[in-house]
Amino acid sequence: MDSIVVERVKASGAIILGKTNTPEFGLSGTTENKLGEPCRNPWNTERTPGGSSGGAASALAAGLCTISTGSDGGGSIRIPASFSGLFGIKPTQGRVPRYGGYGRPAANHFSQSGPITRTVADSALLLQVIAGPDSRDVTSIRTPAPDFSVGLESGVKGMKFAWTSDYGYAAVDPEVLQVTERAAQIFAGLGATVDDGNLNIEDPFPSFWDIFATASYTSYQHMIDDNRAELTDYGVVSMNHGGSVTGSDLSRAIYHVDQLGRYMEEFFDDFDLLLSPTMAVPAFPIDERPRSIGGRQVDPFWGFVPFTYPINMSGQTAASIPCGYSSDGMPIGLHIVGPRGSESRVLQAAAAFERALPLGDQRPMVN
Repeated sequence: MDSIVVERVKASGAIILGKTNTPEFGLSGTTENKLGEPCRNPWNTERTPGGSSGGAASALAAGLCTISTGSDGGGSIRIPASFSGLFGIKPTQGRVPRYGGYGRPAANHFSQSGPITRTVADSALLLQVIAGPDSRDVTSIRTPAPDFSVGLESGVKGMKFAWTSDYGYAAVDPEVLQVTERAAQIFAGLGATVDDGNLNIEDPFPSFWDIFATASYTSYQHMIDDNRAELTDYGVVSMNHGGSVTGSDLSRAIYHVDQLGRYMEEFFDDFDLLLSPTMAVPAFPIDERPRSIGGRQVDPFWGFVPFTYPINMSGQTAASIPCGYSSDGMPIGLHIVGPRGSESRVLQAAAAFERALPLGDQRPMVN
């Protein structure tokens, strides 16, 4: 059975080339599993392309396909887009129906399918195809999707952007911070205002982790209880934690999700869009997840993605667009976040940025 996303892509006349590499159960922001070689980044094949849609991004960056789809439950579109020099957008929760797709039912409200492309216009086109209600998914937004291509040429004059370097808690590599801060100011040159957003939220990771890991454990327990020795390291960590979460833990986590969603929607009463780094670091060597960033100790599995998973929890629209390179030539992404239902606004801003700094034209030297 095809998922709704594949069903709609096929119906539009596109050709599905195949499935690409993912981490085990989609549980990692990198793409390694025990089925074969790790997924590699075309910009440097010793580095990870990110995950969990790492294969989709790697194939696209290497020129094996023209567009890709990914699923994003904690950053899995935006992480590989940032690491691989691509544009990727996680739509508002419910914009793209989930029926028939890969996922953990208990955490469905965290996850959305969306495009990974070389250009903003390509993402608008693909999102138009896959978005819109479907009666088979009761969580899908019931109103028809707008025309996402309208307004791509409108620019950002008069828009009000907020900038945050850390959401109030994140450890960030100094080079990433320098590149993204400079990129954010491009919008000021395009006629927008860019102000400090004074975003200062409590790190929501404990709540995210309780829900994400519990959903994974309950979804796959029947497959792994007698086969734990075959799991990856990140699979073991996730399943062990998911099995230990109590009902009280889960209740507190769900309450935190509601509070975060309310806070972020109220934040957008004062700003049109929020800017930050997409990732805390550039792509790192395979199997060498960072344990410290900017002089601070971080969780090796989740510490490098502090900007992505909160937006899965709060439900807003978010995209990553290439904005520069590290000193060793690895792509760096700028995170653009808007309120619920703001895909058109996010795409409009991204298109203006792309015209000012067209890094999507840059390609890795693939041997």
